[in-house]
Amino acid sequence: MTSEAYFVKIALELNLKAHQVKNTVMLLDEGATVPFIARYRKEMTGSLDEVKIMAIRDRLSQLRELDKRRESILETLQEQGNLTTDLKEKINEAETLSELEDLYLPYRPKRRTRATIAKERGLEPLAKIIMSQQYGDMYARAEGFINPDKDIEDENAAIQGALDIISEWISEHTYTRKRIRSLFERDAMMESKVAKGKETEGEKYRTYFEHKEKISRAPSHRVLAVFRGEKEGFLKLMIRPDENKALEILNSIWLRNDSDAAGLVRDAVKDSYKRLLAPSIETEIRHAIKEKADEKAIGVFAENLKQLLMAPPLGGKSVLAIDPGFRTGCKVVCLDKYGNLLHNETIFPHPPERQIKQSINKLVNLVDTYDIEAIAIGNGTAGRETESFVKRIRFNRDLVAVIVNESGASIYSASKIAREEFPDYDVTVRGAVSIGRRLMDPLAELVKIDPKSIGVGQYQHDVNQNALQQSLSDVVVNCVNSVGVEVNTCSKELLTYVSGLGPSLAQNVIDYRREHGAFTSREAFKAVPRFGAKAFEQAAGFLRIRNGENPLDRSAVHPESYYVVEKFAKKLNCSIPDLIGNNELLKRLNLEDFVDDNVGIPTLKDIVSELAKPGRDPRKNIKMFEFDPNVHHIEDLKPGMELPGIVTNITAFGAFVDVGVHQDGLVHLSQMAEAYVSDPNEVVRLNQHVMVSVMDVDIRRKRIQLSMKGVSQKF
Repeated sequence: MTSEAYFVKIALELNLKAHQVKNTVMLLDEGATVPFIARYRKEMTGSLDEVKIMAIRDRLSQLRELDKRRESILETLQEQGNLTTDLKEKINEAETLSELEDLYLPYRPKRRTRATIAKERGLEPLAKIIMSQQYGDMYARAEGFINPDKDIEDENAAIQGALDIISEWISEHTYTRKRIRSLFERDAMMESKVAKGKETEGEKYRTYFEHKEKISRAPSHRVLAVFRGEKEGFLKLMIRPDENKALEILNSIWLRNDSDAAGLVRDAVKDSYKRLLAPSIETEIRHAIKEKADEKAIGVFAENLKQLLMAPPLGGKSVLAIDPGFRTGCKVVCLDKYGNLLHNETIFPHPPERQIKQSINKLVNLVDTYDIEAIAIGNGTAGRETESFVKRIRFNRDLVAVIVNESGASIYSASKIAREEFPDYDVTVRGAVSIGRRLMDPLAELVKIDPKSIGVGQYQHDVNQNALQQSLSDVVVNCVNSVGVEVNTCSKELLTYVSGLGPSLAQNVIDYRREHGAFTSREAFKAVPRFGAKAFEQAAGFLRIRNGENPLDRSAVHPESYYVVEKFAKKLNCSIPDLIGNNELLKRLNLEDFVDDNVGIPTLKDIVSELAKPGRDPRKNIKMFEFDPNVHHIEDLKPGMELPGIVTNITAFGAFVDVGVHQDGLVHLSQMAEAYVSDPNEVVRLNQHVMVSVMDVDIRRKRIQLSMKGVSQKF
């Protein structure tokens, strides 16, 4: 397929204009990143956002891979001497991988089959006679093919060998495969049963011990659950349409009359379907529905991760963070407004020690000594008890105490990153630091943890890991670049995700900063080893310098557009600092006057918006939250209770909500609103504060069913 054909095809599929696709592909091929293209090349793409740009990138990759396979097949067929003009035309016109593979199937090198053995015995002419369905007594004709030296002892053996050949012809016929594939896609049932002897061990899959539904209607979470149950050996799974429907289709294609020969072809049709076609197409369909389920699950995970990373930050405040515990005590750390560790120790306010007075005195002294402005409390073991304890203390200043989701903190504390950052401290101190930093800036801290360990996915270990990694990496990159990075205080991990950098160049920036001190201008980036022109183009607009020599260096205005701001200032007869934050001056600009070959109206609007609020954080302001003070344990829950909660995870079938009892409850899709809900993200967001009512509590299985129906959302 030519490049122009790619552009037209992708444009039609994504409802875009061909030039938008063409320019986007050109930028991607030149090494531009998705965030850079979305932010700084709007004139070229027609203001496409990250989602559309990634869709173009991914579809382009698929089409290029398809063409690679096409070229490989054509080359192989040419070498075999099987490439006819008609076959070449069909292969070049194939639009899907399955079409390509169907065309190639008859010529694909294969292991010895019943059909190839029959051909070796010289039975292909007999197969052709039977397939013609023009003659009478086939057994009489089969007598001429009896050959004991080739293990053809009688007419039956000859007929059977010929039917094996016919069965393979049928199974490799392109149109036949297309019709049966269509039947599978439309009507196939996913039927699961418990594996023999696994009834007790596979209890968690009981729902699927006798389960049957159309694959075309099966939601992604059920598909993945059944596949996992099969993989673990607890379920037996079959995906098939009604066999009679399949045989009707096949007979309509292959039977020509009611002759004896047609009767033999009918037998071959049945054998071909049961032994060859159905298993082959089922394998394809399994792959297809798994891929679709993966895509849905990965989409859910990616959306959850985005919401988590873009959670409101507390900002630059001194924080006291507590990693709660009972027997081992509560690890306490004090952090300055940059997240640097100032002090750590352990208090024991809970049983068995119950050093309440000493713990209160320590916290009060630490708050005063380190000028603490907020307290972060991990939501794990003893989290609610520690929150209650802290809120009873009378500090000498007003403080906010916030429960922080600590999922993945233990992963960070034991990681190489944490060991490098705090080589002289143990995992408990590192975990507490992570909790405090999550309150200050969730994005900056969470980028240090493998997204799969953060705890907001759905079947993340069952889906295609390469696709998952690509999707999650895209999310992190887009989030980091949409917020921007303060280059003089950020970590290497955060820098790694900045457009155009990566781990190696991020380390070079950190090393340069350590050796030469804080960057005073964006131009100084060019002195960093390997920070060339391309890296500068891609990264500079996303790297911020708060107190730099040029006030524009703390904004999202790209250095390539500084000349535009200078034109603004000259037009208004003022200085650049006079422009920043001055809406009255900015409103006097006629943007049409500044359009040139490099800058159009979309970029000019972005520049004006950025000048109005330079370095504006797109994340919302943090909101305080309190659990019901009377509920601490699952045993405290009773049906009918209405409670405040925090959305901790969103899946395809509902949302999990933390109501403060160390076990999240499920608000099923059907209980999210009075109206029909097809996607939980239409109703809730991760970390959203909601009101729920308790429907049912299973203490033994630790399952809580919640509802949002009829509950006033007072938040």
